[in-house]
Amino acid sequence: MTVLALVAWAGGGHPLTLLGRSWDSVWYLGIATHGYGRTLYFGADIIHSDLAFFPLYPALIRTLTAVTPLSGAGAGLLVAWAAAGVAAAGIYAVGARLHGRAVATALVLLWGLLPHSVVLSMAYTEPVLTAFAAWSLYAVLAGNWLWAGSLAALAGLSRPNGFAVAVAVLLAAACELRRTRGRVAHRLWTGAALAPLGWTAYVLWVGRRSGNRLGGYFDVQRLWGSRFDFGRGSLRFVRGLLLHGDRFVFPMTLVIVAAAVVLYALLVLDRAPLPLLAYTAVLLLITLGGSGFFESKPRFLLPAFPLLLPLARALVRTARARPWHATVVVAALAGLSFGYGAYLVVYARTPL
Repeated sequence: MTVLALVAWAGGGHPLTLLGRSWDSVWYLGIATHGYGRTLYFGADIIHSDLAFFPLYPALIRTLTAVTPLSGAGAGLLVAWAAAGVAAAGIYAVGARLHGRAVATALVLLWGLLPHSVVLSMAYTEPVLTAFAAWSLYAVLAGNWLWAGSLAALAGLSRPNGFAVAVAVLLAAACELRRTRGRVAHRLWTGAALAPLGWTAYVLWVGRRSGNRLGGYFDVQRLWGSRFDFGRGSLRFVRGLLLHGDRFVFPMTLVIVAAAVVLYALLVLDRAPLPLLAYTAVLLLITLGGSGFFESKPRFLLPAFPLLLPLARALVRTARARPWHATVVVAALAGLSFGYGAYLVVYARTPL
């Protein structure tokens, strides 16, 4: 925050305005204040509707502004910052359960130092989704199916890719049913039934409102230029980037997405629990297979914290064997995160 504030003031901007009223934040604040109904027309095939944005975060902002003197932007930032803290605690809990406290600490540290981690300080939904996802996955690992399903439902109300949490819960429940040959408590059935409700309910509500019950939400996304095309749009963009070059943000995005693929392979080789693999695979599949807003793909991967587990374990091993090397690595990551995050918010002219 200090680095961002200094860079923002040097660039003639106010840090809280940049964090609270940038890009998608404006849409969320509009929904919180006026409800759904805003549509911008840029052409026959480019129509931006606020129905593309899931309702939980605007609802939290609206509730907070109703009970406090905070403005919409202030409430949005407070919700995001609180959610980031809850997410960090959930990520720590998952890491500690799997590999102990040292790895858990390293996992949270690496997550907070991702190149796009500045988004966790903005009025965006990634912290909210990550908070529900981390604790839902922890509940799955602990066998608490009611909490897992309930938190997965809330994750599904947070963001379009929130259904990745439901997939993880449902797959874990199916494996448990197979292991026990169907002899399970009602909590598992209830949790599995709850998991997809949030995402499904909103998608169906948008479909009913638009007159196309099953496809209405996807029509909204298509008119935003966002659709799942198995990566064809992304490959065309990368081809143009490699042949003709472009701004700094796009090459950086390409590096981050490629690194995410490598990290997922390492996560598989590390034999991570199936719920973590399923959750991360869905997030990665959506990111790679979706077209439109190429520069936003690293943000879409922020909730995919399990990707960092192999790096966290390696960092702990390095810290024990060569503490100075680990210190240099963390310092380099911090410099990249702080500098690049400030650049994205203050100077870059691309959507986050």
